[in-house]
Amino acid sequence: MTRHDPPPAPATRRWRQIIAGLLGIRPRPLQAGALCLRRGVAGPEVLLISSLDTGRWVIPKGWPMAGRSLAGAAMQEAWEEAGVRGRLRPAPVGRYSYEKRRKGGLRQMTEIQVFAIDVTDLAEDYPEAGRRQRIWLPAATAAGHVAEPGLQRLLAGLPP
Repeated sequence: MTRHDPPPAPATRRWRQIIAGLLGIRPRPLQAGALCLRRGVAGPEVLLISSLDTGRWVIPKGWPMAGRSLAGAAMQEAWEEAGVRGRLRPAPVGRYSYEKRRKGGLRQMTEIQVFAIDVTDLAEDYPEAGRRQRIWLPAATAAGHVAEPGLQRLLAGLPP
């Protein structure tokens, strides 16, 4: 399936899930990502945060949450990890995959569905304050600061 093909019908999706299960193929775990944006002089600026384990630059992201949509989970992660308040765009703006290192050293390909947040406030006191660094960068520059190729493409492709 290419990027522009329509999604399969629900019955087709269900049969694919059944066949994949019989073959022992499991879908990639899914996380919600927050693309925190503000208007800069030369176009959109992106908020990147440092990861807790390696210190590399990432966007806020996390696992789905009970009682919240995936977009709502992205908004919650933006608050907890970066102190972001803003206007959530409920439709995803893209997706990418990365290799997540789990406890015990296990590596697992994980898919991130990304939702844009137009930042209206950046708090100094938030749950992970002091554990992460934050940096605002023009979208094209931010693309060069992240390690994940899919996130690089997403950032580089943001309209001016």
